[in-house]
Amino acid sequence: MKIIIIGGGVAGLAIGWRLAEAGQEVTVLERSQPGGGATGASAGMLAVTAELQDASLEEMEFARYSNVLWPSFAEKLEAVSGRKINYAAKGALLLADDAAALSRLSRQAGPGRVLLEPPQVRALVPLVAADGIAGGLWSASEAQIDNRSLGPALAVALQKAGGRILANEAAVRLERERDGRVIGVQTPFGRHAADAVILAAGAWSGLLDKAGEPVSPVKGQMILLAPPAGETVPGPVIWGGGIYAVSRAEGLAIGATMEDAGFDTTVTPQAREMLLRSAEKLMPALGRWTLIEHWAGLRPRAPDGLPMLGPTRSEGLWLAGGQYRNGILFAPAVAETVADQILGRASPIAAFDPRRFGT
Repeated sequence: MKIIIIGGGVAGLAIGWRLAEAGQEVTVLERSQPGGGATGASAGMLAVTAELQDASLEEMEFARYSNVLWPSFAEKLEAVSGRKINYAAKGALLLADDAAALSRLSRQAGPGRVLLEPPQVRALVPLVAADGIAGGLWSASEAQIDNRSLGPALAVALQKAGGRILANEAAVRLERERDGRVIGVQTPFGRHAADAVILAAGAWSGLLDKAGEPVSPVKGQMILLAPPAGETVPGPVIWGGGIYAVSRAEGLAIGATMEDAGFDTTVTPQAREMLLRSAEKLMPALGRWTLIEHWAGLRPRAPDGLPMLGPTRSEGLWLAGGQYRNGILFAPAVAETVADQILGRASPIAAFDPRRFGT
């Protein structure tokens, strides 16, 4: 089967790798470079607890399943690509600033997730403010990866499996039969015929050829702080005060804003100052750290906030989009379900069926 994938982010590359390994003829069209966009702009944490506190049962089950897949997915990806993505289960600490917040966190306590008193929080992460914290929830098994290494590693793995990646080649139009069936993709450089087309262009998926996919962008800005000489970066992901902090080789990444700003990825001083103030309030010592980077990315959101994974109402066109804040976490499960659906091995997950929105 000849398959064209529009979008070289984590979803498109992971799906393409799985399909290429299954013997399919896969070509990925990427408007810039593989692993850019939301994949490169994300924080890289696999946030099963914090990001999904108000998730539906279907999304929570999908997240947990994908989280179980991640260790073997990462191990295989590193072995095949020869590149490190640094999967590490460093845990996550969710902080509560008052008794009511701590009570809400207590409902998530269970195997692998325990409530901590303020002294226990400080013992785990000494940078956390001595006052203003009512306690926290410690999730020991949560992990993170180097998201900026993930895209290039997936690109190598896909190509080693026989797939092609055409970078700097944007899809500009879907080719259709008179009955509406999608049979290929037009780019500025030519036409690519296909038996199936997978639209995995992230926040841009709703723009292509009036495909009718209701994906909208949500802007997120982040900053990166480097520690002074002699200070170490906390290992766990830290959530609190409306932000999160994720360790990087260079320092601590702080995120993230949630902005309905269309496709504008301009970084703003207002967002930078808000992130700095929130980080320093949570961990006062960060006031001595150095700001070394500030960036923005666009998350792909569906109207109901759930992923869209499966066939569209246009025959021959499939969608892998709407992962919103969980594109990295969902990647192994997205690759599995979309590839298996195209190969006739699985049916769409009803809650994630793109056709739920109509035309």
